[in-house]
Amino acid sequence: MITVLLADDQAMLRAGFRSLIELADDITVVGEATDGPDAVRMARLLRPDVVCMDVRMPGGDGLTATREIVGTLDPAPAVLVLTTYELDEYVFGALEAGASGFLLKDADVDTLLDAIRRLAAGQGMVDQAVTRRVIVEFARRRRAATPADTGSDVLTAREAEIVRLLADGLSNAEIAAELVVEVSTVKSHLSRAMAKIGTRDRVQTVIWAYRSGLISWET
Repeated sequence: MITVLLADDQAMLRAGFRSLIELADDITVVGEATDGPDAVRMARLLRPDVVCMDVRMPGGDGLTATREIVGTLDPAPAVLVLTTYELDEYVFGALEAGASGFLLKDADVDTLLDAIRRLAAGQGMVDQAVTRRVIVEFARRRRAATPADTGSDVLTAREAEIVRLLADGLSNAEIAAELVVEVSTVKSHLSRAMAKIGTRDRVQTVIWAYRSGLISWET
């Protein structure tokens, strides 16, 4: 059973998300938090698999809470940022704070449940409406980075190749077909790569690829 903590300052929204999430047989809501500090406290107490985090909450914002949850809990739950705001600053801020996914609050229930399952499985996801902007912005920031400080040379040639294909948006099965190897081989290489670079899911691995200079993107 996938366990979820809801963090939102509006009681009606929390109730709505709870009712939608618990339509699924494999997901349950174990707690509700009303602001960022409350979310951090409850995440430490309940140890959920996924935290559904609002961005703007009186008494403590979701990005600060996300950074603290991801940075201090071991193992850390995956954080899915849910917001009504499609502004770049929230998307970038959420991902850089350590969130594994970003979803607009008007997403349909199937998309929400799929996102929770993906994050619980270590895959991560970003709303399709903002994916392109995220990639372009991280590519822009990569050009200002210092590759020598990123540790991109820790990967083997095959691991680096798989991370590049992952950043291109390919699934494990598609990477396996591209490289003419088994899916299990792709998973093994990707797991080793993530362990070396210290990322916990696919989204953060793609971010690392751009930041490290492993991927070049011309806008």
